[in-house]
Amino acid sequence: MELVAEDLEAFAVFAQHRNFTRAAEDLHVSQPALHTRIRKLEARLGRPLYAKRGRVLQLTEAGERLAAFANETRDRATDFLSSLDAAPPRPLAVVAGSGAYLYLLGDPIRRFLARGHELRLLSGDATETLAAVRDGTADLGVTALAVPPDDLECTLLAQYPQTLITRADHPLADRRSVRLKDLQDEALVVPPKGRPHRQQLERSMLDQGIRWSVAVEAEGWELLVHFVRLGVGPAVVNGSVRTTGAVRKIPVKDLPPVRYYVVTRADRGDRVEELKGMLL
Repeated sequence: MELVAEDLEAFAVFAQHRNFTRAAEDLHVSQPALHTRIRKLEARLGRPLYAKRGRVLQLTEAGERLAAFANETRDRATDFLSSLDAAPPRPLAVVAGSGAYLYLLGDPIRRFLARGHELRLLSGDATETLAAVRDGTADLGVTALAVPPDDLECTLLAQYPQTLITRADHPLADRRSVRLKDLQDEALVVPPKGRPHRQQLERSMLDQGIRWSVAVEAEGWELLVHFVRLGVGPAVVNGSVRTTGAVRKIPVKDLPPVRYYVVTRADRGDRVEELKGMLL
């Protein structure tokens, strides 16, 4: 079976975006041409490389393996050409969620860049972060995980309690800690439905038979804190989230801590190891 370099490059770009429009733009080809190229790859391999889940395209296991092979092939070619003409190595790719970038990674990224290195920063939730590390789109990921996967190297970076944040005039504001039962009949500011944090909170409330309602759905920690500060309602967040003096943070004793991990593949290079060391 012949795998053409151009086809591998096209699939690597498609795997990075998981979107035909953006991938075609990066490759400077039409969407129909890219569709045709991906279909031919699937025909050669005899198995699907991606599947549509709602409005989102996800790589199959074969797709993740092909993307990893394509990225590895591109990296080896880049390294070879670099050895010939002393070209600088490609920037390391890091993937993380907005919370990790906002509250955990700022100082290490600044120090790494100050050493003369380059970084390509990608954003994604936990599922997208793991997929990007698996298929080689990213060299290193940082994300919150309940259970680290066995096929990647996951090193604990930080652990935070889950906390209730309220305005100073809320009845619970002076408590040193709370339990979920203290939130009975509260209207909470929460992430959109389907987000991991929202799902865990809903399960925990349901397990304890606690009635509650949604005051407003907020995308991203900063907007969520903003609504709490306005008095829309309290919220449960992980303890890494920064607030102002107008907002009180109270640990929730019967929710599990949030654990952030540095995620890499086993075949990481020296620069990835250096960055990982700075993060830890």
